[in-house]
Amino acid sequence: MNKNQTYSLAILSAFLLWLAWPPMPFTAPLLLIALVPLFISIESIANSGIKKTGKRIFLTAGLTFLIWNTASTYWVYNAISSYNETFVAIPVSLIPYCLGASLMTLAFWLYYRLSKYVNKNIAYLGLISFYIALEYLQQTWDLAFPWMTLGNGFAAMHQLAQWYDYTGVYGGSLWILLSNILAFEAYKKFKNQSGFLKFKPVVIWALVVIIPAAISLTKYFNAVEQGTPSNVVVVQPNIDPYKKLEVIPPAEQIQILTHLSDSIGQTNTEYFIWPETAIPNYADEDRIRSNPDFLTLQNFLSKYKNGTLITGIESIKWYQDKKTVSAKKYPDGMYLDNFNSAMQVENSAKVEFYHKSKLVPGAEKMPFPQVFSFLDGVFSELGGSVGGWGWQDKPSVLYAQSGIGVAPVVCYESLWGDWIAQQVKDGAQFIAIITNDGWWGNTSGKDQHQMYAKLRAIETHRNIARSANTGISSFINQRGDVTQKTKWWTRTAIKADINLNDEITLYVKVGDVIAKVLSVLAILLALVIPYKKWVKNDRSASPTI
Repeated sequence: MNKNQTYSLAILSAFLLWLAWPPMPFTAPLLLIALVPLFISIESIANSGIKKTGKRIFLTAGLTFLIWNTASTYWVYNAISSYNETFVAIPVSLIPYCLGASLMTLAFWLYYRLSKYVNKNIAYLGLISFYIALEYLQQTWDLAFPWMTLGNGFAAMHQLAQWYDYTGVYGGSLWILLSNILAFEAYKKFKNQSGFLKFKPVVIWALVVIIPAAISLTKYFNAVEQGTPSNVVVVQPNIDPYKKLEVIPPAEQIQILTHLSDSIGQTNTEYFIWPETAIPNYADEDRIRSNPDFLTLQNFLSKYKNGTLITGIESIKWYQDKKTVSAKKYPDGMYLDNFNSAMQVENSAKVEFYHKSKLVPGAEKMPFPQVFSFLDGVFSELGGSVGGWGWQDKPSVLYAQSGIGVAPVVCYESLWGDWIAQQVKDGAQFIAIITNDGWWGNTSGKDQHQMYAKLRAIETHRNIARSANTGISSFINQRGDVTQKTKWWTRTAIKADINLNDEITLYVKVGDVIAKVLSVLAILLALVIPYKKWVKNDRSASPTI
């Protein structure tokens, strides 16, 4: 097989992955075979005897993942460039386009290197471990962008992902990788063998595909909503993000939000959910009770005896000393943190804040701020800081005076299943996602973001109320069905009686244990490569006495 043929197969895999990815409807099962052309290409290169085989394999796999990542997240550049200069947007865009693709490619290159020293089954185990370990890295380090985690691919057909309440999305990644490996082996046997034996690997592959799908469909059609009902209103003000911070006064924006809320609010409404940065002026958290906007919110809530408001707000905190790495020093010697927050307001003096913790690398937070603290002066000149937005280190739950616990999730955080699972473990009875998807424009980005939320509902068995400034606001039930949703670029409000659930799923209990175990295994198997190449060879070459 020549170079053009191997590259063509790599492009075919990229096309199948893109075709299977959200928001494409009904095509998610293609993920279970999409990597087979790439496997064929890699094996052909490995058996060709050409020089620099590893380099060819890296470039071939890299072609697949670069095309797939870019085609699926093309909207990232639009999202970043909308509020950053081009010289910032271009390098930040490389995180999903190139860095994510490079990590996926590295997993296949390590698999090839390992296959030179171990048997086929251990090499395949290595591939699964390397790939999922690097996916987990994409969730845990400061360059995090877990958007393209393979298990997210079933968000468009969540009926096949009901067992995520046991495994989370990494169970989905494991299923996809295992299915592709078995499909590749079945293809080889079917092609090269004759008689009944060639059907055996096909049957094994079919069982690996059918059994999890059957379990999921059984769970889906037999699922029963748990918990007690609560009336919730979700508001989508549809305020142009380009005008939000400069053209429309905050008071006018609050008037729009309260009017929409009142238009469908009931005497028994317990929650109003407003979107990310719905309150756009920087409010001092320590003086919030005297803030005019806060007083307006309390006046609005006075009409609803049991009403609680969760709203996005840009808030600040002042310190005498540099208490956080993100705090910025001012000429008077004071330090300031600014937060992208969720604020809970009630018919009482009680106010709670949650600070967005999973910040977009580059756009909202300089990666590894402690390492690059010496650049703080440079970034201050550009209007920011090494820390960027402030954040909190641990998840938290917002509790109303009624005792209801809510998991506040701000925008990008809805990709972190284990973070939200911890909120649920700490007492959250439903999930409130607040976001502003308007920066992305009318692209597939807003649709993917909406669909990924369904997986969080499945993992935790929690209803979701999702408020988007401009995007898709919705209600999602405990099995991941979108029961109501708004249209794009529409000013509206929706309401529903959602269920407050106290059930704890296996995934909530154990979190991303699959990814953690495979990450340890990946390190051990990766060490086999230098051991076999250098240590064992050196011992073999040593003279005997």
